[in-house]
Amino acid sequence: MYTDPAHPIALRTPLVPSFPMSSPQGPRIWLKLEALQPSGSFKLRGMARKAVRAKAQGATLFVSSSGGNAGLAVAFAGQQLGVAVSVFVPETTPAATVARLRGYGADVTVTGQFWHDAHAKAQVAADQPGAVMFHPFDDPEIWPGYGDILAETLADGVTPDLVVCSVGGGGLMSGLLEGLERTGLQDVPLLAVETVGADALHRSRLAGEQITLPSITSRAKSLAAPRVCDQAYRALSERPVFTATVTDEQAENACQRFLDEHRLKVEMACGAALAAVYDQAHEQIAASKDILVVVCGGVND
Repeated sequence: MYTDPAHPIALRTPLVPSFPMSSPQGPRIWLKLEALQPSGSFKLRGMARKAVRAKAQGATLFVSSSGGNAGLAVAFAGQQLGVAVSVFVPETTPAATVARLRGYGADVTVTGQFWHDAHAKAQVAADQPGAVMFHPFDDPEIWPGYGDILAETLADGVTPDLVVCSVGGGGLMSGLLEGLERTGLQDVPLLAVETVGADALHRSRLAGEQITLPSITSRAKSLAAPRVCDQAYRALSERPVFTATVTDEQAENACQRFLDEHRLKVEMACGAALAAVYDQAHEQIAASKDILVVVCGGVND
């Protein structure tokens, strides 16, 4: 159980050069291996940060709405802190994920066909004394945890001139932008990558306004947010943010190639960012020298 701030719930993950993804003529690729977090994804950074503060303020119940990585991160943090956790998941959640949640001691309620159905029930459950709601991506309290990725990268001696990440609801992206600003790298561009059919951010850029997708057709379920958070959308006009999309097939192929080359299995949502680099999905990749790719991990594989 978590007892000492010197031994945090979320770990400082390795930053490693990718020799297979780099080339003498092209950019150097640096991989931040968030797949090695105890809960399986970068989500633990943000959820653990909020969880520690919530417990210190007297929270007795953590409530989450997530069919995957966010819920697992909250459940793991709750287990380490000795705080009860209640997770609401949609009916499409894989049985293996439900089992993992319960393995961390979480009370799991399967309800509704889509995430927003489960989220509505979670909000009701969180409306009680001592309960704290953990939104899977739209929460300023969790974003600084993701920003720590940049501080660690600089501490390891690497200053990227491009950051690449996958985008679902925009929480990771918002945190990385916060981290770039915190470390004085606010002018370093970020490439936000989505799969076609879960590309609310990219379509918002094309439309010139924030849009809500009528449906999610991508198989990358961890990217299945029909609308990105306001913070992520605002960044399109306020920060050097580029967007790119890859197909489901490109993301799947990138996952397999990454497994073959790096011996690390990640989910399809993470494969979106990897595919962008493998397939040169944006001209900014070839124009960069040191690229930080956030290997966000995930368990929905």
